[in-house]
Order: sequence, then structure tokens, then C-alpha cells
Amino acid sequence: MVEEFIGTWKITASENFDEYMKALGVGFATRQMGNMAKPNLLFSLDDGLISMKSQSTFKTTETKFKLNEEFDETTADDRKTKTTFALENGKLVQKQLWDGKSTILEREIKDGKLVATCTMDDVVSVRTYEREA
Repeated sequence: MVEEFIGTWKITASENFDEYMKALGVGFATRQMGNMAKPNLLFSLDDGLISMKSQSTFKTTETKFKLNEEFDETTADDRKTKTTFALENGKLVQKQLWDGKSTILEREIKDGKLVATCTMDDVVSVRTYEREA
């Protein structure tokens, strides 16, 4: 099921991302850079290990994981999280836990686009990506 995510995705829309970063506790300067960045998302699969790479002129990060296995992640904004990815109802769901806080990032394919819904408490951001040819 994760195969539908494999490929390169270019961001085309981002709604409420600054508020989401604020809710995470991201500082002003990093938020400014995060808002200007137009990242590509690259998903690949190698021997059962899923790789998710976010590339932009600001920063490139790569996370490698197996579904349903918790791991230590250092996020693009330098949070140290306990992270788990799972497939739930066709969505790739990423849960991050740190310092008594949690956020959920749900990625799904809708009408051929990758839609990422990022939720922290009552703040929701939606980022949309289109597959690159």
C-alpha cells in the first residue's frame, strides 16, 4: 500500500503552516525559513525500509523507517522525537512524541495529489504536493 507514495512530489499549496510551526514551538527565524522553503518530498523503498526525504534550498532531511516500529527522530526544526509511522485506512500516519507533547502528520493520495494534514492540538495545516514527471 505504501507503494502509491513512492516517487518525487513537489509542494503546490501550504495552508496554516506558520500557525502549525508556532504550535510545535518553532522559533521565529526558523519559521520564516520554513515558510519560504518549497520542499520536494521523495519517497523510496529499499528492502522493506521506507525513505522519506524532504529537499529544499533551506534544508534537506531524510527519515528511514519501518512501519509500526518506533524510532528516534531529529526533526527539521531540531526536536528529538519518538516517531512511529503506520498505514491507517490508506493514509501514511506519522506520530511524533516529545517532551509530553505529540503531533500527527497524515499523508494520503487524493485525486493524484499527496495531501499532508499536520495536526498539533487544535491547529491544523494542510500541505499539497503534485507528483513530478
